[in-house]
Amino acid sequence: MKSHEVRQSFLDFFQQKGHTIVPSASLVPADDPSLLFTNAGMNQFKDVFLGLGNRPYSRATDTQKCIRVSGKHNDLEEVGYDQHHHTFFEMLGNWSFGDYYKREAIQFAWELVTKVWQIPKEKIWISVYLDDDEAADLWGEVTDLPSGRVLRFDAKENFWEMGETGPCGPCSEMFVDLGPQADPNFTGDPKDGVNVSDRFREFWNLVFIQYNRDENGELHPLPEKHVDTGMGFERIVAIMQGVDSNYKTDVFRPLLEHVSDYTDQPYFDDERGTPHRVIADHIRCLTFAIGDGVLPSNDGRGYVIRRILRRAVLYGKRLGMNVPFIHNFVDPVIEQLGTAFPDVIPRRSLIQKIIHSEEDRFHQTLDRGLELLSSSIDKLVSNGDSVLDGDRAFELYDTFGFPLDLTQILTRENGIVVDEQRFKDKMVEQQERSRSSWKAAEKNQDNPIFSEILKEHGSTDFVGYNTDVVSAEIVAIIRGQEIVSEATVGEQVQLVLDRTPFYAESGGQVGDQGTLDGEGVTLSVLETHRSIPNLTVHIVQIEKGSIVPKMTLRAKINKERRQETAVSHTSTHLLHSALRNILGEHVGQSGSLVEPGRLRFDFSHYETISKEQLRQIETFVNDCIRQNDPVETKTLPLEDAKEQGALAFFGDKYGDVVRMVRTGDYSIELCGGTHLNTTGQAGFFKIINESSIAAGTRRIEAKTGASAIQHQLLETETLQEVSNLLKTQPSKTSDRLTKLLQDNRRLERELTSLKKQLSSAQNSDLINRAVDVKGVSVVAEFVEKLDRTELRNVTDDLRNRLESGIMVLGSGKTDNVSLIVAVTTDLVGKVQASDIMKLVANFAGGRGGGKPELAQGGASDPKKAKQAISKAPEIITSLLT
Repeated sequence: MKSHEVRQSFLDFFQQKGHTIVPSASLVPADDPSLLFTNAGMNQFKDVFLGLGNRPYSRATDTQKCIRVSGKHNDLEEVGYDQHHHTFFEMLGNWSFGDYYKREAIQFAWELVTKVWQIPKEKIWISVYLDDDEAADLWGEVTDLPSGRVLRFDAKENFWEMGETGPCGPCSEMFVDLGPQADPNFTGDPKDGVNVSDRFREFWNLVFIQYNRDENGELHPLPEKHVDTGMGFERIVAIMQGVDSNYKTDVFRPLLEHVSDYTDQPYFDDERGTPHRVIADHIRCLTFAIGDGVLPSNDGRGYVIRRILRRAVLYGKRLGMNVPFIHNFVDPVIEQLGTAFPDVIPRRSLIQKIIHSEEDRFHQTLDRGLELLSSSIDKLVSNGDSVLDGDRAFELYDTFGFPLDLTQILTRENGIVVDEQRFKDKMVEQQERSRSSWKAAEKNQDNPIFSEILKEHGSTDFVGYNTDVVSAEIVAIIRGQEIVSEATVGEQVQLVLDRTPFYAESGGQVGDQGTLDGEGVTLSVLETHRSIPNLTVHIVQIEKGSIVPKMTLRAKINKERRQETAVSHTSTHLLHSALRNILGEHVGQSGSLVEPGRLRFDFSHYETISKEQLRQIETFVNDCIRQNDPVETKTLPLEDAKEQGALAFFGDKYGDVVRMVRTGDYSIELCGGTHLNTTGQAGFFKIINESSIAAGTRRIEAKTGASAIQHQLLETETLQEVSNLLKTQPSKTSDRLTKLLQDNRRLERELTSLKKQLSSAQNSDLINRAVDVKGVSVVAEFVEKLDRTELRNVTDDLRNRLESGIMVLGSGKTDNVSLIVAVTTDLVGKVQASDIMKLVANFAGGRGGGKPELAQGGASDPKKAKQAISKAPEIITSLLT
């Protein structure tokens, strides 16, 4: 059975069992800052398991894109060396949300594995949790599994937990016996090999979520029980195709052949094929991560992707590839997996450009890394040492992308070993820093109070699309981290209402402001946001009276501010359309800010945008505005919206029913924001800045509506004022200004030349006025109207002209005098500039110091400075030895 047939048969089987086939979620987890990447099929259903969300179906199945390269799943250094670790992989899964439970889950699994896929039942072994008698009995009751094949293990192997607290439950895993040849070293009883020997390959995990673990560690039965299963796609394909390595399946064979053909290096299944396997694995990861909007950078997800790309480049060098080449394998990846994950197809060109650019940049960095390692090896060899410090090995890994094994290969050639333990310690430190930062982000977002409010009272009913004012009841009052029973005048608290017209900040759009009022009560709504999905939180200032839960208030938004925000949001859609029309369909939104009067739009594009392109983009948007096209919103199933061409943004989380915004015949986007009724209401659009904010990401900032008009009027008035000053027409201001600047530069050059001539003549006069002190020429003068730099230049010129001598010079304005003393090299043994400066500066009422040949100082009184300089010959006489 081919790999695509395995995938489709899995989905078809569960669809026939009443499951809804859902699309893979993005590799960028939505609403979950605790994860760098989606690493399991259950991630997109986490809110259901936590009781914070629901779905229109109770049974689901999918194949989920996953990346595991961080935290406890950090297998990166194993990839390419063994036969089953991968950075990117697919996870097949089926779920039940309060529907069927253990009996059906076990029946389904057994039927698919032994009846549909026809894996011999004699090869199957099962593990269950130590105390899960129910699952153990069901495997014997509802299947024809041979007796003695159900084994019990402790919580480490067979109890699944989402976190330290929350939903959890026992799990049951299915293993296949690959035969004695899979692990010749294992000679014991087969029942002793499960979870021990590679001969027994785990391929499906059935998780039964039936408990909630509280903060004290105690388990409490859940009101609804769920099923969450996960099967490694690449692993089951290897089993189905009867091979002992994932890389021998048709998932990887075509890619390995591409790598071999392109590099002209044959592939081998042993260690000689490690570079091929690394590249084949990593290009899959890079293609889908970048396709889901993750761009290489120096932190977070982008840092992980950059390291993976650099690792692939380094292994490419082992195949003789010293130029960018990995981007060439994007096409075969998409050809193979584009049908399963179609979202990647339109981003093909952008993915290739980003990888090519990163490769090119890294080849430059790589040379510096090799130089650093070579220098370290040379130093060790010259000192007779044989151990490379683990800190240096980690620096090569962290900064230059060198995998530990590559560093070891290069050092081993010189009889040097790497301090692996220190390297591992540094890796642990880095992982802890990364984990801390992401845990902090998770902590900042999630307040358990809001989860409890949502569970008890349900989601907030948002009615703001259709009305500006509504009567609403207070559900909860939150002060700090606590729910309180009352809040009074002067306090700032958070409110949750049963319904609200206030739009909560999301999708880049700022939250609404407005008022809440009732009998004897007035509140200002300062901000509106969602602490967790489906729950709107209002930050309010109590201006009058007191509030308590269940009080009814009149909720009213600031209509003018909402309208100005809608102007910016509709303009953002027009801008996005303009960018895709003019720059190309690879452009995708990667971030935005939508607020009254202005917008900021971040998007994927790997080239500088020309002035002409910016002009075209701005014209496109304003043309759309003048056309006064209708802006229509519609609620419909997600798949229907995608079929109509609606743009969905990577990282955003969409339900099965979505809101689609259609503008004219040129823009269709999934969007929950507030919009205008027609484009003409946007008035005017003006780009004020365009820049690069990261590799492959650019930013446009713009003014909108009345704010754009005011900006344009101000620019026009400024231009008119400048043209008046230049005595020319506004249209000719640029030419006139250019000529003036050219003239100014010419005059500056002429002035500099004249100053040099004048200075030369002046310096000649100074030399002529030099006095003899014990056979030494001394120039001691106060020179008018020179700044410190000019005075230094005079000193240097005098020192060059005098073969032997001492210069004591001063210059400056009313309260700022510069002093310089210089002594030619031949006289330093007799007198030093620093000693002269100390005495001169002291007489001048200032301070100074320096080196034997040159010293500098300062004073505040020009009169005293002149008197001090006049005493210089006397001072030098006293110091000469």
